Amino acid sequence: MRILGIDYGTKQIGLAISDETNTIAMPLKVINAQNNPIAAIKDIIEANDIKKVVVGIPITLSGQKGKKAIETEQFIEKLKNAIDIEVVEWDERLSTRFSERILNNAKVKGRKNKKRVIDKIAATFILQGYLDWL
Repeated sequence: MRILGIDYGTKQIGLAISDETNTIAMPLKVINAQNNPIAAIKDIIEANDIKKVVVGIPITLSGQKGKKAIETEQFIEKLKNAIDIEVVEWDERLSTRFSERILNNAKVKGRKNKKRVIDKIAATFILQGYLDWL
């Protein structure tokens, strides 16, 4: 059984996948949020024997849900209606900031290069946090 991690965004959606023992999260890919992302996610779920999905909720540092959290919850509702496996909401505070730090430490240059991978790295942080909690 594998678990899929999702870092939702209105432009891009980062995806990560667990190993079969649900110990390690690995970056998977970034999909375009404008091109029927639910269908793309359903295909990934079927192709990879995914049994659970973890979606990061961008809670503010003060613990509040802002506009992005509400948009993410709307996406989660659409996803839940399209698939029949468990969808878990996970606090993703600072996942993108940690991802940026990793890219900077890895000396990834250029905004364009960073934009291509940052969301799947953030999804990996979200999923790894959940796996560690398990």
